This record gives sequence, C-alpha cells and structure tokens, in this order.
Amino acid sequence: MFQEKLKDLVAGKKLSEQEAAAMMDEIMEGKASSSQIAAFLSLLSMRGETVEELAGSVRSMRAHAKPLHYAFPVLDIVGTGGDGTATFNISTASAILLSALGVNVAKHGNRSVSSTSGAADVLEALEIDIQSTPELAASLLDRTHMCFLFAPLYHASMKYAIEPRKALGFRTIFNMLGPLTNPAGAQRQLLGVYSKPLAEIYAQAIVKLGTERTLVVTGEDGMDELTIAGRTDAFLIENGKITTFTITPEEVGLNSGRLEDIQVENPKESAELIEAVFSGNTKNATAINAVLLNAGAGLFVAGRTSSIAEGVHEAREAINTGAGLDQLNLMRRQTKEAAHA
Repeated sequence: MFQEKLKDLVAGKKLSEQEAAAMMDEIMEGKASSSQIAAFLSLLSMRGETVEELAGSVRSMRAHAKPLHYAFPVLDIVGTGGDGTATFNISTASAILLSALGVNVAKHGNRSVSSTSGAADVLEALEIDIQSTPELAASLLDRTHMCFLFAPLYHASMKYAIEPRKALGFRTIFNMLGPLTNPAGAQRQLLGVYSKPLAEIYAQAIVKLGTERTLVVTGEDGMDELTIAGRTDAFLIENGKITTFTITPEEVGLNSGRLEDIQVENPKESAELIEAVFSGNTKNATAINAVLLNAGAGLFVAGRTSSIAEGVHEAREAINTGAGLDQLNLMRRQTKEAAHA
C-alpha cells in the first residue's frame, strides 16, 4: 500500500484523511522502510501538506501514543519550533507562570531539533527533571499544576522516523504533528506556528479534530508564538468555528520590543533569562513582556480571564508577587523528589 500511495504522491495526487492515517500507521508500526519514509516526508514537504493529510496523520499518531489520563482539564502551550528566531523558551516560561496561577498545564515537548533550545533542554538547564511516567506526570500535576510530557517517552512509535528525519535535515510533517498530539489530550491549547499559511492549515485541521478552545498564533516576524516585536495573527477555534483577529503588545498594555533583546545561543542562556524574569533581576523589559503576553493569552485560552489584556494583568501580578519564582523552585523540588522516589 505504501509504495502505491508514494506513486500517487509523485503523480501529484493529494491524500484523503484516511489515506494519510493509513500511511502514518505503517510508519508507526515499522512497516515502511527508511527510504520510503524519507520519500513520503519529502514529497509532502515539497508540495505542502494539506489539511486532510495533517488531520489524518495526527489521528494515527494519537492512536499510537502512550496516553496520560488525568481527571481535570489541562492546557498545553506549545510552538512548532523551527521559526529560526533563536529566542529564549518563551512558551516554557509562560507555562510555568500559568501553573503558578493554578492552571493545569501538561506541556508536550522535546529536545531541540531545529531551534537553539528545546523545551526539554531548557527545563534541564533550569534543573527541572523531565523524565517521568504517565503516573508521575499526573502526580506532578496534582502537586504543582504542571508536568512536562517528554515526547520520546509517549511516542515510542516515532523511533522508525528518527533516522529518515535526521538524514533529510529539513522541516517535515513531523514538525507539525508534535503540537497536535499531546498525550494528555489537552482540549485547550495555545499553539504557535511559524507562518500565517500554516496557521490557517492548523486551524482547519483542529476544527476536524475537535477542541474546546484553541488559539493558533503566528508572529508577523515568523515567531511561533505571540510576538512582542509587532503584530500577531491569531485564529481562535471554538464550537467548531474559526474566528480570526490580530493583536499587538500595545493593545494589551505592553511595550513592543526587539527580537535581538530576547535571542539566546543555548539552553543555559535561555534558563538564565527565564530565572531573571521570574526573580525580577533583569532590566530586559522585552523578555518580561514576551512572557506576560503569552501567559496572558494562555489564561484567556484556559478560560481564566475574559480577555488577553486581563490575562496580561494577572500574569504581571504573579511575577511581581514572586509567585512565578516560587513555582519554579517548587517544580525543581517536586520533580527531583519524584525522580528519586
């Protein structure tokens, strides 16, 4: 089947949702060779993945994942990565701040593939342990309102695609799948992507897949989150409908800044900047505002505030009162205890 569908792709045909799911099933079950996987990924990437191909691939990957069962609703805040901006880990910092405010965050992520610092890399640099079973992750949610779902532990079937992805060295559909395959089945998401056309595809795929409330965002500068350096295009998916709007930092009470002020070279620099933001030991207003903007949007998505501006205000309070730093230290303690239990 795989070989036949490759011929269809070469001939310029597009896959239905069911066909894409079936091909991804073969990859996840080790039935496709490395060469076939590389050809499949390359053909989709060259032409551009469709909404149906993305949705079908997501369904397959979700079906093959190890699930995390949790009794309460969870939020995910995640970017596709690969935006090339080399900024510090804004969504990870925002996730910690959201959990300080009592939002249950099940953050799905990995080590860096195409960015300066992946979520797993910066958490380790912050001395937060990332290795955990679904049971430990659920326990951490109870104790800290946050857990990190390290993708390789939950998506073991991805192992068959590792070598072809490395050999290709460019973005493929797998870069798109991660944010849509949260093992906790997060029904509320703040999801960042690196371009407006891709954001539109994500929004349409999410309508097919179903969600309570998801906000897909892309910065005009290519940032895969709400950008502090200009305009963000946003797609709100709720009740099976897509609502589009734009937002600038000034509209929610923040000053715009320059991307150069929040760029880092490695996970250590990213971790140091996050700690500085939470401890109030930084004069880097752009870094603080970038976290406030994204955490504010996260509070809105979680239904904790009625607007992003109100969310920004609450997030600022959490930093000013030291709640963000307290949460960072709590997570350090609790993940270490859980790891050595």
